Amino acid sequence: MNMAVNIAGVEWKNPVTTASGTFGSGEEFSEFVDLNRLGAVTTKGVANVPWPGNPTPRVAEVYGGMMNAIGLQNPGIDLFCKRDIPFLRKYDTKIIVNVCGKSEQDYCEVVERLGDEDVDMLEINISCPNVKAGGITFGQDPKCAEDITKKVKAIAKQPVIMKLSPNVTSIAEMAKAVEAGGADGGSLINTLTGMKIDVARKTFALANKTGGMSGPCVKPVAVRMVYEVANAVNIPILGMGGIQNTEDALEFLMAGATMVAVGTANFFNPYATSEIIDGLEDYVKKENLSGIQDIIGIVNR
Repeated sequence: MNMAVNIAGVEWKNPVTTASGTFGSGEEFSEFVDLNRLGAVTTKGVANVPWPGNPTPRVAEVYGGMMNAIGLQNPGIDLFCKRDIPFLRKYDTKIIVNVCGKSEQDYCEVVERLGDEDVDMLEINISCPNVKAGGITFGQDPKCAEDITKKVKAIAKQPVIMKLSPNVTSIAEMAKAVEAGGADGGSLINTLTGMKIDVARKTFALANKTGGMSGPCVKPVAVRMVYEVANAVNIPILGMGGIQNTEDALEFLMAGATMVAVGTANFFNPYATSEIIDGLEDYVKKENLSGIQDIIGIVNR
């Protein structure tokens, strides 16, 4: 039974990874999940310098999911390279480093630094709705998205996946833009911008006022967007948005994603990734498939 998938020459043992920002850099979850089983671990966003993140409160529960305005708090690339990469290298899994920045120079500094590190792929976060400067414009304007993709690709030594925002008029156009810029793949969707009012306090539930909405409530939107992008570009897709079980993962794969990422589900079920891998293996056996590849994009055939 072949569970392997290939993206830009990098072979994953199975199509399951973690969504950036929901799994730390793996150490926090290593007591619950055998990291050797994962196709890849996608790290929390890393910037050229430490970021403090947004003021609290910055997490709120909503119907069918959650909202966050963490603001990409992270320890910076120096500590990440010293602490997190050596930890992950102890395991037989691929490492995808999520890169964030507030300017083209920020992104390029991190990408250049990672060129000499033992990591497998880069995911460039041009779409986080929490960052008030720089990054949000890259993910909402096709020309900016294409330009930043070109600049990153010019210096990257690993394959580059561009993470796309759903907060746009046409995500297919954004996908075409990063493909034109040379992206090796696209990941989608990032969070949907939302708002919650705390009626008892008569103010915003999040100090940032708005936050990124994730969890099961966004899944139908995410599946539709993955389907649209799969029919618009020829680069592989890492699909995410509300995946909490095997059936959810299968929807994304059938819609055209080559790989899937589990995010918010990790918070309420730390075993979610392992359970989904087991479920996909059982599905391939039950359906007498030669491998997981047989169902990727099946609704488009």
